[in-house]
Amino acid sequence: MHICHVNLASGFSGGERQTLEMIKQQLRLGLQLTLVVNPNSPLLGEVEGLGCRVYTAKKFWNLHFRLKREEFDLIHVHDGKAVHWAYIQHLLYKMPYIITRRIDNPVKKKSYRQYRAASVLVGLSRAICDCLKEACPESKVERIPSSPVTYPVDEEQVKKIRSTYNGKTLVIQAANMYEHKGFDVSIRAAEIVEKFHPEVQFVFLGDGRMRQELEEQASGLSNVHFAGKQANMGDWFAAADLMIHPAYTEGLGSVILEALNTGLPVIATRAGGIPDIIEDGVNGHLVEIGNAQQLAENLVLLSRFESKKSILVSNIANSLQEFRIEHTARKYISIYESLS
Repeated sequence: MHICHVNLASGFSGGERQTLEMIKQQLRLGLQLTLVVNPNSPLLGEVEGLGCRVYTAKKFWNLHFRLKREEFDLIHVHDGKAVHWAYIQHLLYKMPYIITRRIDNPVKKKSYRQYRAASVLVGLSRAICDCLKEACPESKVERIPSSPVTYPVDEEQVKKIRSTYNGKTLVIQAANMYEHKGFDVSIRAAEIVEKFHPEVQFVFLGDGRMRQELEEQASGLSNVHFAGKQANMGDWFAAADLMIHPAYTEGLGSVILEALNTGLPVIATRAGGIPDIIEDGVNGHLVEIGNAQQLAENLVLLSRFESKKSILVSNIANSLQEFRIEHTARKYISIYESLS
């Protein structure tokens, strides 16, 4: 079976990491793969040594005539630009394609035609699937979640992180600093916690257009530190006591999966696909969107009572079974086989 994976994003965030993990697993399972990626994306360097044919395209109108004689069984699309790329291939050569959608925003009306021409639409979460069904009521929609990426851990770096914050209860939030990620809620929670629980330290891992505004919002708070974007997330997951993710919207939450996969408890909001991952009080805690008071109360509770935290940790491994790469890769292969 020959699959063409297309990801034309220029960055390398959660979606690209998950695409990479899927590609590696499908190669292990014996699939023949061709990849089309953006030449400016770090994804290119990651896939070049995997043994696949790799082509580059900056725009969705690039490369079509060069690939016209390639014989794919189908195209698997992983980002917005790639949707348009696959649609052109479909118009030119009748190639079937499937789309994996990672965000829980409604599908834009100008993209309805491209989505409705896909053979199968895949959403990472129930929330995303609902958006797909609303836009494409006649289309086949499947739910296949992301799989957690595993990072290496350097014990010396873990010790260094812990010593930097003097052994305080370390609460991290890791995300690009955009409006919908809820860093403003975390800062308001830090303000609530600071007065009565000085042992709790908030560390924000990430960067983005909101950073300056968020730093101004947090000015004067002694328990908030902006550490910037980090490459060694395995070290931070190992060093932290809790992770928070009070997003306003979230397709699924790859960083939540990554944290849970290391046994790190997470407190997050009931936004988008997050409730697909976290069962409140079982493997984590869920709070209402925008509720800083509730967030503060939950993190203080877990930081003070180790027994409550231990209960969550003991349930995490079992809760992640449907997210394992071995499971999700097989589900995609079933879709491929049904279309071949």
